[in-house]
Amino acid sequence: MLNYTGCYLLLNKNNDMANIDLNLMVIFDAIMQEQSITLAAQRLSMTQPSVSNAVSRMRHVWQDPLFVKQGRGIRPTPFAAAMWRDIEAPLHSIKNATQQQVFDIRGIKRTFRIALTDWMVDIFWLPLRQLIEEQAPDINIHAVPYAVNGERLLLDADVDMVLDYYEGSNERVKTQWLFDNHFVCVMRPEHPLVNQTLDLTTFAQAEHLLMSLSGDASGGVDTILSKHGLERRIAMTVNHCYNLPKLLENSDLITTIPLPVILDSVKSGRLIVRKLPFELAPGPISMSWHLRNDRDPALLWLRKQVLAVLQTHLHPRLESVL
Repeated sequence: MLNYTGCYLLLNKNNDMANIDLNLMVIFDAIMQEQSITLAAQRLSMTQPSVSNAVSRMRHVWQDPLFVKQGRGIRPTPFAAAMWRDIEAPLHSIKNATQQQVFDIRGIKRTFRIALTDWMVDIFWLPLRQLIEEQAPDINIHAVPYAVNGERLLLDADVDMVLDYYEGSNERVKTQWLFDNHFVCVMRPEHPLVNQTLDLTTFAQAEHLLMSLSGDASGGVDTILSKHGLERRIAMTVNHCYNLPKLLENSDLITTIPLPVILDSVKSGRLIVRKLPFELAPGPISMSWHLRNDRDPALLWLRKQVLAVLQTHLHPRLESVL
């Protein structure tokens, strides 16, 4: 990893570079994180032409295109990607070391990109918006589709946070556990199985609805059943949660699902919960971010709001059902 001395040498390896200050590196870092000159300009409170001029200087200094167009955005060249890996940690250490101690979130204009599934949007988006309106009216939060690819999204700076199940173990990603997703069997109150003992055989013979983000028509439940010589019928799959309660409420389908996904329907009595006839380990839900942003005060504020929503909105509702 490039240290501060290495950063100085990089900036002074020829006469052209001797006059370059760290501001150019700050602009380069913002472009790499946002993958957009326009968004980088907004993040830095600069005009787009100013950032474009800085990119021209970078290209002259480093004798590399640095960024090429890709769709509506840009992507870094191999040279730019390699250089960013070397300078991002020392650069952010310098920024953190010189950052003012006084921080007022009300004056911050930022857009945070957060990877999460639709049911996590249902849990967090409204209470987060209410907190933002009260404390930080110029903060935006944009939802990014999530398909259990959090490590890649964070390493590539495509998102600022993953708010869901995180599958990675990279040392450059920090993770904070939020809650365990307990799985339950769910059906409508008038379902034919309501008054029957839900043993393994009865469960396997039912018609199942499966929520699958990937589209695969199998999951952990099928692995468990196969160990008992059983196989279930996946009669329908969905790749999001929006219509899942309505499908269950108006059909003879049953599903095995994390409790928070259908919590509102259970609390209203439109669906009922049955204990699964086998043990299924809960899935840990966490909040994850890249080490480069670990001390970012605006992101730290957002992380605190996520924890506040968890304590005031989700935990009490779950405890009333479990």
